[in-house]
Amino acid sequence: MEPVPCAAVSCGWSPSAQQGSKMPVTIVDVARRAAVGRGTVSRVLNDRPNVDPATRARVHAVIAELGFTPSTVARRLSLGRSQTIGVVVPFLTRPSVVERLRGIEGALADASLDMIVFNVETVARRDAVLRELTRRERIDGLVLLSLAPREEELVRIRKAGLPVVLIDAHNRYLPRVVVDDDGGGFMAARHLLALGHTRIGFVGDAPQPDLGFSSSRLRLRGAERALRSEGLAIPEEHVALGEHSRSRARELAVDLLRGERRPSALIAASDTQALGILEAATELGLRVPEDVAVIGYDDIEAADHLGLSTIRQPLVETGRRAVARLLELIGGAPRSTLREVLPAALVIRRTTVGHVPVSPPTSASS
Repeated sequence: MEPVPCAAVSCGWSPSAQQGSKMPVTIVDVARRAAVGRGTVSRVLNDRPNVDPATRARVHAVIAELGFTPSTVARRLSLGRSQTIGVVVPFLTRPSVVERLRGIEGALADASLDMIVFNVETVARRDAVLRELTRRERIDGLVLLSLAPREEELVRIRKAGLPVVLIDAHNRYLPRVVVDDDGGGFMAARHLLALGHTRIGFVGDAPQPDLGFSSSRLRLRGAERALRSEGLAIPEEHVALGEHSRSRARELAVDLLRGERRPSALIAASDTQALGILEAATELGLRVPEDVAVIGYDDIEAADHLGLSTIRQPLVETGRRAVARLLELIGGAPRSTLREVLPAALVIRRTTVGHVPVSPPTSASS
């Protein structure tokens, strides 16, 4: 047993005296009550393995009896870690980002870790955040959502020894959790081809090489691959790319659907953009899916409400899997497979196979 010096606490301690004085219970109080040393209590609190099971149970019983709440600051100091994970996300309010954050937060809560979220909407902000976060003392690890570090940033990350996991982003040197975007685009186009559509268009994101987004491009590539397998193609004039928002997607879709040779079906790079396409169809008096079929990507909550056919991503699961990979790295486990690919799935609803016109509410989020 490790001795507890009387100088650290009154030798006349008793639970009743402690409760009567309303003084906060300390780790020393727990150690004295459980007849162990402070080091043993600390090891129990930090779930270290080198504690006898009977002793561990006794310490936990005393913690419950005294209502002891360990100091977060003290625990962090004892572990030599901040117990905090940094998460960098682009455009925090996008529904797919929110769903991924749900998975990240849930997994971190299960591990009793905190999370700091950094929202990035410009290249300057992205650069500043990544430069600041490579200072290791602030966080124990980093999750980058849809943002792949550049070469010089990768050098700083390695120099800092900072564990990093990517979600929906690609860097061959870093662990990453991604969804098969090319396969998802392929599935969307194959579904439309099976319904007899041959004039298929695409509404997606404008290229943003400085931020490094790649999902829209990969989904378009998959759709083009499906059409090529049938000897078809997406004409250049049927590909509309712009800012990722419902309102901009509506504008792009109006232009696509006004012509005499308009597409009979449109694939959207996201459900948010698909909502804009549905608004454009309503504005032009077109029936969905009779005049134009629409399929989105993500399967956000609004998709089910509106009967939107879509490609479902396991958004929450990508967040949880990324945290699991990050905790392995922080714990010093050997690095496993760098690239983990989760499957996408086709969800068929009335915007591609139904006969009821879809009129989305104008309050849908952009």
